[in-house]
Amino acid sequence: MWSVGRTLLVLFRWGVFLLACAFLYAQLSAPKGTAALDALMALPRPFFWWAQLAGITVLMVLNWGIESYKWRWLMRPVELIGRRQAFLATVAGTSVSLITPNRTGEFVGRVLFLAPENRVAGAFATALGGIAQFVVTLVVGGASLAVMHLAGLALPWPMGWSSTALVSLTALVTVGALVLYFQPGILRQLLLSIPFLRRMERTSAVLNGYEQDELMHVLVLSAVRYMVFSLQFVWALGLFESGVTTGEAMLAVPVIYLVATVVPTVLLTELGVRGSASVGLLLPLGAAAAPVLLATFTVWAINLVLPALAGSVILLFARIRTRGT
Repeated sequence: MWSVGRTLLVLFRWGVFLLACAFLYAQLSAPKGTAALDALMALPRPFFWWAQLAGITVLMVLNWGIESYKWRWLMRPVELIGRRQAFLATVAGTSVSLITPNRTGEFVGRVLFLAPENRVAGAFATALGGIAQFVVTLVVGGASLAVMHLAGLALPWPMGWSSTALVSLTALVTVGALVLYFQPGILRQLLLSIPFLRRMERTSAVLNGYEQDELMHVLVLSAVRYMVFSLQFVWALGLFESGVTTGEAMLAVPVIYLVATVVPTVLLTELGVRGSASVGLLLPLGAAAAPVLLATFTVWAINLVLPALAGSVILLFARIRTRGT
């Protein structure tokens, strides 16, 4: 029998699919998108160049593979799921992230693959994985920013008190995020202080079920994943001959990711934010704007556009339960 829940699910699936297509079209047809595509098409294409681009793409699969393993591991107290289901759910989540600030809606697409009665608990557990990734971004980005500041490397803002204040603020936020991550009970109490979340006291108890060594395991997985997509960006900067050394790129890329994480965006504006942050941080180091934008666009397209397109199709045709057992 066709239910209201199934009708809403169908509308949600088609809505995400159509919005994903519209958002991606708008992004790729925007001036920065078209300029990057035109420049990419005009480049000479020796075999070794394409081989490197293929290598960056392979790292994308590894990136999302690590994330799907991390999510599947976090779901153990909630529901046992297979590797294939976890990977499909993770990729499907990228399509929902198109319409949410800083891709925070990824969990919605993922938890749809769980049994209906486990979705709220799954959302809380998924949030823990997101915090782990956020912590790694803060730690590595803040450390890179501090090194650039202490080494006297050129930054897009005046040296002195502004850089010190930024490093100090990042350190303060990092400490707060680490406390919330390693003490999920505190995080739970903060969430339950929000009026509309108070009724979720029972399902939010999943946050109390993770031991410290398990949380460290998830944090290590997040760090490995961070290394993968950072390597992609550094590799792309070299591939497009941006003009910065590998060492400079390894310092600047974490700061770029830090800026892209803390600035509120949706995927419609994320390329602009990443491009501006990349140019702003790399040009003082001697980079040229065009290859930096090309590298930014390439990594963005490989890591987010391709999975989002695949995820919208997965979400459209996947078997999703609307009733509990």
